[in-house]
Amino acid sequence: MRRYARTLVAVALATTVVAGTAGWASGNAQQALTGPPPGTAAWHADHVLGRELPDPGRGTPAEVARFFRGLTAAQQQALAVRHPLVVGNLDGAPVELRYRANALSLQASHDPRYAHLGQDRRRQILAFDPRGRGQVAEVFGDLSTARHVAVVVPGSDIDAGTFDRTNDVYGTPAGMAKALYARTGPGSAVVAWAGYTTPVGLGVDAATGSLAEAGAGRLTRFTDGLAADGVPAPAVFCHSYGSVVCGLAASRLRARDLVVLGSPGMRADDVADLRTGARVWAAKDATDWIDDVPNVEVAGLGHGPDPAAPEFGARRVPADDARGHTGYFAPGTDSLRAFAAITEEKAR
Repeated sequence: MRRYARTLVAVALATTVVAGTAGWASGNAQQALTGPPPGTAAWHADHVLGRELPDPGRGTPAEVARFFRGLTAAQQQALAVRHPLVVGNLDGAPVELRYRANALSLQASHDPRYAHLGQDRRRQILAFDPRGRGQVAEVFGDLSTARHVAVVVPGSDIDAGTFDRTNDVYGTPAGMAKALYARTGPGSAVVAWAGYTTPVGLGVDAATGSLAEAGAGRLTRFTDGLAADGVPAPAVFCHSYGSVVCGLAASRLRARDLVVLGSPGMRADDVADLRTGARVWAAKDATDWIDDVPNVEVAGLGHGPDPAAPEFGARRVPADDARGHTGYFAPGTDSLRAFAAITEEKAR
């Protein structure tokens, strides 16, 4: 009876929060970016190789990888030059070729929002989609030789413009990935993946799973692409709303470990409900405001039980010295040390 009463209170609070924010949040409602990359129509119409090119929308990453393995280096480069936005976002295409294609796309872009991404030619941009608020993925380290790989999936308010902002650095995918790579070093590679449409602010998008469902499909395809390129199964680190994405993707995700931090819930009752063979870990520090979010899911609102609660069944990551919602990757913290150990397969 007490548990039922607590649930009713939590539901009432969740409803109040969403109703109270709906007025302003509706103006921030986001349309999930789905479908094949920009430039697909021109790609389909191109017969320069004398044969049909793989379908960016329906072809699997494994099929894409086989297609590119059958091309000469000159043919691969020609496609990257002719169709940089397709090749740069085509999961299963060779990693180095995607870097080249995305560098070309950024050089050709006149959108000031993306200028910072192309200023340093040494950056390894694995994906760049200028549509909407922009999506981007960046690699730190060498994916072709890495024995251990991690992927960082961010939460709300992240897009190509805020991907590597200089304030609140460890709340950005680039900042989190850089910190993790610095802790792991040679032999590892870390991908900062902002490849889905994230919620903006607190409101209906953040309280529901529609954007996360679209993101889960994109994340699954991304990890399928890594596997098709021979990259080891990664440890996937999911921050805040990103943990909702990872929860919905878990049963299809090619991941060795699934680590959630500052999670509002994974839309699963417990680890078994995720239906994953990956080890599942959870971190939450005592000063994280996410602890005030009701862990319920009613009529599509809320994301369910707290993954950091003992009854959820996840392995606990120490985070006592992390601070706030974006302090988990801060240098010197127990949580970052644990994340590095998980990435390098030293944690048990």
